[in-house]
Amino acid sequence: MALLNGTPTDYYNGDESEFGNYQFVSLEDIINQFMIIYVGEEKIISKAKRTDVAFHAQRALAELSFDTFKSCKSQEVLVPASLQIVLPHDYVNYTKISWVDSVGVKHPLYYTNKTSNPIASLQDDNGEFKLNPIGTLTLASNVVVLDGDYSDILMHGMRVDSPNLKPASYIHKVTTTAGITSITLENKNGDNDKNALATTNEQLLITRIQYSGNDLIPARTTLTETTTTAAALIGDTQLNLTSVAGLEVGMIINHPAFVNNNDVEEGNGSIKIVGVGSSTVELSHPAIEDVGLGDTVGFISNINRSTTWESYKSSTPSDINDDYEDDTYWRMNGNRYGLDPQHAQANGSFYIDCNSGKIHFSSNISGKTVIIEYISDSLGTEEEMRVHKFAEEAMYKWINHGILAGRINTPEYLVARFKKERFAAVRTAKLRLSNMKVEELTQILRGKSKQIKH
Repeated sequence: MALLNGTPTDYYNGDESEFGNYQFVSLEDIINQFMIIYVGEEKIISKAKRTDVAFHAQRALAELSFDTFKSCKSQEVLVPASLQIVLPHDYVNYTKISWVDSVGVKHPLYYTNKTSNPIASLQDDNGEFKLNPIGTLTLASNVVVLDGDYSDILMHGMRVDSPNLKPASYIHKVTTTAGITSITLENKNGDNDKNALATTNEQLLITRIQYSGNDLIPARTTLTETTTTAAALIGDTQLNLTSVAGLEVGMIINHPAFVNNNDVEEGNGSIKIVGVGSSTVELSHPAIEDVGLGDTVGFISNINRSTTWESYKSSTPSDINDDYEDDTYWRMNGNRYGLDPQHAQANGSFYIDCNSGKIHFSSNISGKTVIIEYISDSLGTEEEMRVHKFAEEAMYKWINHGILAGRINTPEYLVARFKKERFAAVRTAKLRLSNMKVEELTQILRGKSKQIKH
């Protein structure tokens, strides 16, 4: 039975998304053919559920995608001044990252393991991860005056524990005047019992100020203040502001009308900016109180920016040099022995912050176009779930071995046999997909015969 149903005219004049698809077999066809050919009476697998076959087929597709299939995924991005790019949505690992010059030539960037972006936490003078301010309590008041400048306290529902405060008290507002910080507290038990009132008049050590279920408080926070140009009502998620300068997605709002106390214990108490317009911001949660015209609204940057990352991105890398004949590398003939190749280049460097899901670039990549070539597991969309014909046999052997190895009372020699067959089929697929051509290898080997002067 022929595999081509149309004519060449139908192909060349048809849908562009179908171009080149003859080299692939869909995962659904792989499963259907396996059920027909490999499962049944007088066959090695007498019975098998389609769901089991589909599971092992998807696992085979994912595993082969990592180191056997050719990766065709790439993304072109422009590196902003922040020197950070979010990883692609279906990213698993990168294969190559390059920046492109004005004539379209790619210059490879090199991964650096000499820096990182660790989480910077607030510490006291003794280096301990504690925030234990002394607060002046006023009977029947929900305002607590602290004993110093605690601008690092985030307003968005941080919890305050103290014996002389009502339980479950949450920070509703933070103000700092002349180096003294005051916090306004509220209780999350409902509209009829909102105030977290003090039960005594005295100075008292606040035993804990808790940030979203975590006692560690980010140390590098910055506050940007602006005023509203249009009042927001209860239920609104959009604010009109006099200026959006310095605001970015991910910043946390500091205003009593936007507090999400109910989700604090689950770590979701942050009311964040999800969109920035020309004069408006869109917030992740609606207002629980009315916002008055001309109110001052603060936005806190809680995005982790460690000292290490700030230093890395703000300096021109001194370890990247393309002129080796200088006092650094050519003070004496032969002194370059032992030079680290990852720094002996002028293209730039990058590293990947797994916690934030971003790629961080060195300062000389700012404003350049970068191509991210990466691999995925081929399970993201239905269109991706396809297998190159060079690896079709490897898929069948993989599914066979997976089903037999997962069954009880399967003879061990049978499992070992299909394990060997799977290994051989994967190796064959890898060789075929490596796409080595004799003419191209010949050209490369001719270059090896060049004489290099030392």
